[in-house]
Amino acid sequence: MNRLFTAFSPQSFALPAGILTIIVLMVVPIPAFMLDVFFVFNIALSVAVLMASMNAAKPLDFSSFPSVLLFATLLRLALNVASTRVVLVHGHEGGAAAGHVIEAFGEFLIGGNFAVGLFVFMILMIINLVVITKGAGRVSEVSARFTLDALPGKQMAIDADLAAGLMTAEDAKARRREISTEADFYGSMDGASKFVKGDAVAALLILGVNVIAGFCLGMISHGLTASEAASRYISLSVGDALVAQVPSLLLSIAAAVIVTRVNDTRNLSGQIGGQFASPDIWLPVALILGAIGFIPAMPQRVFLPAAAIAFFIWRKLYKREQLAKAIAAMPAVVPPADPGKITLGEVSDHTLVTVELGYGLVQLVDEKRGAPLVSRITGVRKQLSQTFGFIVPQFRVRDSLDMGPSDYRIILGGVVLGGSQVMVDKVLAIDAGEANPQAHIRGIETRDPSFGCPGYWIDPPLRDMAIAEGYLTVDASTVIATHLNQMMAERAHALLGADEVKTLLEATKVRAAALVETVYPTPLSLAAMTRLLRNLLEDGISIAHPLPILQSIAQAVQITQEHDRIIDMVRADLGGLIVSSICPPNERLPVVTLDSSLEAMISQGLIDPVTGQPLIEPDLARTIGERVASLVAQRGPSASAVAMIVQPRLRRALAHLLRLRAPGCVVMSIAELPETQPVEVICVVGEQPQQPPQLTHQPNAAYPSSPVESMAA
Repeated sequence: MNRLFTAFSPQSFALPAGILTIIVLMVVPIPAFMLDVFFVFNIALSVAVLMASMNAAKPLDFSSFPSVLLFATLLRLALNVASTRVVLVHGHEGGAAAGHVIEAFGEFLIGGNFAVGLFVFMILMIINLVVITKGAGRVSEVSARFTLDALPGKQMAIDADLAAGLMTAEDAKARRREISTEADFYGSMDGASKFVKGDAVAALLILGVNVIAGFCLGMISHGLTASEAASRYISLSVGDALVAQVPSLLLSIAAAVIVTRVNDTRNLSGQIGGQFASPDIWLPVALILGAIGFIPAMPQRVFLPAAAIAFFIWRKLYKREQLAKAIAAMPAVVPPADPGKITLGEVSDHTLVTVELGYGLVQLVDEKRGAPLVSRITGVRKQLSQTFGFIVPQFRVRDSLDMGPSDYRIILGGVVLGGSQVMVDKVLAIDAGEANPQAHIRGIETRDPSFGCPGYWIDPPLRDMAIAEGYLTVDASTVIATHLNQMMAERAHALLGADEVKTLLEATKVRAAALVETVYPTPLSLAAMTRLLRNLLEDGISIAHPLPILQSIAQAVQITQEHDRIIDMVRADLGGLIVSSICPPNERLPVVTLDSSLEAMISQGLIDPVTGQPLIEPDLARTIGERVASLVAQRGPSASAVAMIVQPRLRRALAHLLRLRAPGCVVMSIAELPETQPVEVICVVGEQPQQPPQLTHQPNAAYPSSPVESMAA
């Protein structure tokens, strides 16, 4: 029943009933009283359309205007037909025979002089047809052309924002619908402007028909003299034309208003009023009008009051502007805090990295004391950004009452990475291996939280003596900043997010737009690019030089879209970059390999059913990790890093293993080792004791091929 009522609601019958009424007006004779009613309705409709066009914030807010213009034009033409019939049939009876509205326009507006009415009608016709309608039609034509030309670019912008994750699918649909409606609107307005032009021409022809036919009918059919026929029929015809021309002029103005609108949050009155509300506009107006008014030949009683009104407007606007500036300069009144209200900032931390301090360390961030910790952390963030190749998100420093007064801790994404104790009024003397073992330093024994070196918290006057004994001395803010740097340097991938990747790609696009467009936003979305670059950072590959990395990614995505295969192909292409980060140029790369039988056992062993990667048994993993860790420890901290070269299938599993047990060893597949890179195999893990632990190399230029071929076998 509800559906039946909705289907037959009065709103659904309003438009068909209106069209049927227009047809009836054209065909069926109506009395003069009904003609007056429809004339008043036509004028009211024209005023309503004009007000709707002026109150629209943007043209699409009145998207039905072309259809409304069509129906209003049809209504006016139907009234012209109906009034022509009444004038020609009953015009000889007098002015009231054609209705009081036509009589009023014929008597009041033109004073009963039909010659004056003809001239007034022609002037209104020229204004409507030549000025308003022609200008609105030209604006509609240009707007439609520009809108259609910009349509592909707007569609591509929507697709790019959707691929970048800047909008949802529903938002994209709404924007596409809005763009389509805008194109249809301006195209319809380009054609609807012809309605107004045709209506003006039709009004001119109807006036001519009424004048000639009425003059002839009055003299032939009703026996009127020439002067009487002209006085009655021509006056009624001119009044009828003016009744129709006034609504036509209003609709022409409405069409011009709607096509010349610029998108704004205000309606047309507010937009114009806001732009004319500057006091700088009205003072020159007042001065110029006053200067003209003092010319002796000018009518001073007109110009001087106009100048006074303009000066009054300037003074009022100037006072209002000064008051607004004074209010803006006043300090904002902070309402008293509601003790029962809890804000989101009190329960949620939107910063990725946070350094929490005990209340005894708050003076390290006190601006009155120079805020040494803030400047240190800023330097750490800048250094990390240069090392990683992207802008590291800002760090947050805050106090915490649930910690000891001298404690601090470093938090990444809500996870506590580490922390320690520092003494603000003392200096940390660190024994980095160069201190005099016979030295006697008076202080509180401790360990450096960053690298675990032994040290002492000493008084500042003993700093010079500690330096002379070979100790490295740092203050409390430097200790915290160094610990923060050491923690973040191992977690570059955790600091890289979608916002940082988007900023990096946009900066690279300035110099290499075509290269960026080959990988982003298609075929790789922002989420896929973020995951890819995070994996590269986790493998120790810096993105400080994005061009070779993007070139490698562009080549890989032409072959496959699988994430793991792209990583392997990019690493193989960036093998020289990986080697250069761990081995100085023109030197042999220290290499650790696995025995062929051990490699075969891992490769043919357990397989992860989810990733398809080999699984290393716990005992074997512990043995390999301890062996490589001891080898790295034997080489010492000053020695260059060691690379383990394995088969491509085993690289990911062994890299995950040694990242935890032997961070000083870089795991590479044999496909990532450059052909021209000299190597020195220092250990073969899993080899029998009687076998030699390293491969010999020939001193000629061909020596790199020997170990590579051996490891490949």
